[in-house]
Amino acid sequence: MDTDELQQAIHHRFDQVKLLETALTHSSYANEQEGNADNERLEFLGDAVLELCISEEGFKRFSCAPEGQLTRIRSQLVKEDSLASIAKQLELHRYVRLGKGEELQGGRVRDALLADTVEAILGAVFLDGGFEAAKQTILEIFKDVWPKQAMLPETKDYKSSLQEVSQERFKDRPIYVLADTSGPEHDKLFDVDATLPTGEIFRGQGTSVKRAEQEAAKTALDFLSEE
Repeated sequence: MDTDELQQAIHHRFDQVKLLETALTHSSYANEQEGNADNERLEFLGDAVLELCISEEGFKRFSCAPEGQLTRIRSQLVKEDSLASIAKQLELHRYVRLGKGEELQGGRVRDALLADTVEAILGAVFLDGGFEAAKQTILEIFKDVWPKQAMLPETKDYKSSLQEVSQERFKDRPIYVLADTSGPEHDKLFDVDATLPTGEIFRGQGTSVKRAEQEAAKTALDFLSEE
């Protein structure tokens, strides 16, 4: 796999190119081709690295913004369609490795898959070059998408809203855990549990982990609004 142009686009030259290849490997491909690891573990790692880097940069850029606004900005930047937009700019559809079923189902242009691949690549950069390398890649590929000011219009970001309510009421934030997956590789459904600091658990389902988290948060918010 020739990834020279992609490495140039993300501003990171891999010492361990195998990490990048794994980041570009969807589970549908790994299931069909023996000896290939999929990118799901790297996606998990990249998601955490991305949130930390965006949080730090937002903290520096918007020095007067309160926590709620910083949370909203971060959520706006790391949400699925934002990551998918970055994936399209990087032309990841040229590089991602898919199984035949996923290919036929249009996975190469599916936002959820592309967004997950961006996170997996960031996880790979982190393992290859450390936190500073991942940070530089993130700052570069996100440089044109930051808002001009901290104030953003309210959006239906249930996770951010639930975090604000939870911090205000319980002085702690909710925890999200992937509870279950179902369905074929090309049409998976994800179940996520959102647990409040008080112990109540609310389940959401979606076609990606992020969408399931939003549904779980919405259910929790509905519950809290009735109290």
